[in-house]
Amino acid sequence: MARKHRKHGPYDAPESEAEAPAAPAAPCWLCGRGLGTTTVWHHPVPKSRGGRDVVPMHPICQQTLIANFTNSELQRHGMDVDGLLADPAIRKFVDWVAKKDPDFTATATKKQR
Repeated sequence: MARKHRKHGPYDAPESEAEAPAAPAAPCWLCGRGLGTTTVWHHPVPKSRGGRDVVPMHPICQQTLIANFTNSELQRHGMDVDGLLADPAIRKFVDWVAKKDPDFTATATKKQR
């Protein structure tokens, strides 16, 4: 019985796979901008506090959250983005980063405690 496909031969990709459109980039959980090439999966409620859910974020957005909030504060806010954005430092950061490229990165400053 003859084989339908050759065992060792040139690979011909099906037309449907070659022309598949790219999926749109998901927005960042904190700032709402589209994600770039680097995506960080952040636990809004820290794992040490029982958090299991993860959300996509820019690395700079995650660094800013970690620099401005303790694990206890993040646990209190949970998945509430509006509560985090009510903080003046986070609101100022989000307004500033809104005009930046999705792959923009910089060092986050530490909160004065």
